[in-house]
Amino acid sequence: MKYKFEAQIEIIGINPYVLVPDDILLGIFTSSGKSKGHIPIKGEVNGKQYKQTLVKFKGAWRLYINTTMLENSPKRIGEIIHLSVEFDPTDRTIKPHPKLVEALNLNQHAKSVFESLSSSKKHEIARYISQLKTEESIDRNISRAIEFLQGKGKFVGRDKP
Repeated sequence: MKYKFEAQIEIIGINPYVLVPDDILLGIFTSSGKSKGHIPIKGEVNGKQYKQTLVKFKGAWRLYINTTMLENSPKRIGEIIHLSVEFDPTDRTIKPHPKLVEALNLNQHAKSVFESLSSSKKHEIARYISQLKTEESIDRNISRAIEFLQGKGKFVGRDKP
């Protein structure tokens, strides 16, 4: 079910967000079958479609408004926007790039560290590599990821796996 509402853009840290009304949250919880963790949603902001994740942070469920959803969103704090939101049941699984799988299979230590990571960290690494455009950057970043998993160097903004 699609819900429509208006909300004022607020900011926490450097992140613009809106609060989703409680009655709409209850509907999304019912549709998704959960009221904890990340909840995949989709909708529109000022008529532009988006896919996002609804998250609870510091006790409040927040819909973060990034610049893909709304141009210059960090500069639009205080603005009232028109939104629609609904649970998005589509599978958002990102499979690791075949070259990453091959590299992990060639390095059992890195593979065991990768497999021991939380699902969110595995997802973060797989997503980062899968979004790269050139074969050169894929190869370079897979090498960096393997080094990182072996405890050497940084990757995806982290010092250690």
